[in-house]
Amino acid sequence: MSTPPACPQCTLENTYADGAQFICPDCGFEWAAEVASDEGGEPAKVVRDANGQPLVDGDSVILIKDLKVKGSSITLKKGSKAKGIRLVDGDHDVDCKIDGVSLMLKSEFLKKA
Repeated sequence: MSTPPACPQCTLENTYADGAQFICPDCGFEWAAEVASDEGGEPAKVVRDANGQPLVDGDSVILIKDLKVKGSSITLKKGSKAKGIRLVDGDHDVDCKIDGVSLMLKSEFLKKA
């Protein structure tokens, strides 16, 4: 049986698997059990925020700068929070809702909350 990975938040190795996710009892952080490789044998893509922290589905993030929404007059303000993000493939890494508006954002403009 393989050992679970170290916690990405506190880097301690006292973690355990619980169904489809890993749990760190030391800091209470929970993250999805990622598949080590795709069908092609390449490593899975890791999405990181502006500070280099890895993001997983279900995280909460905060905007680090004002962003204009293309094709709209809406401007997203710095400090706006998005809860329960989803990671997607493509040029925009994160699918989320801010103030009831569904958006796709690049992870370089976000920080983990």
